[in-house]
Amino acid sequence: AGSFQDAGVIQCAYNLNFPLHAVPASSAQCPAWSAFSLSSPAVVLEAVKQAEDRPEALVVRLYEAHGSTVVTWLQTSLPIKEAMLCDLLEQPAAQGHLPLEQQGIRLSFTPFHVLSVLLVLRQ
Repeated sequence: AGSFQDAGVIQCAYNLNFPLHAVPASSAQCPAWSAFSLSSPAVVLEAVKQAEDRPEALVVRLYEAHGSTVVTWLQTSLPIKEAMLCDLLEQPAAQGHLPLEQQGIRLSFTPFHVLSVLLVLRQ
């Protein structure tokens, strides 16, 4: 009942097509940990990869999946020194520098918009 956004269709599709695989590990208890989180369910973190020409950086690709205009916060537990918008060739965008705030990195999306963010890690 309701819209595909309300029903969580996108998350269910990812769970079906990319299931988590359990890997046996030692019996030591480890705290829960997540490298990234988003404040809006309308935004999907599609890929995280090492930057092609910068070994100290990661590229995060995200897209808006609900057909809405939304602002979300990208939060990470990684030690980020600098964040900037970049194109698909990982070239920094003009005026693409993103401030690092207490809530994370603020990202604005229009319907079905794709963003690539270059995250430079502290060494």
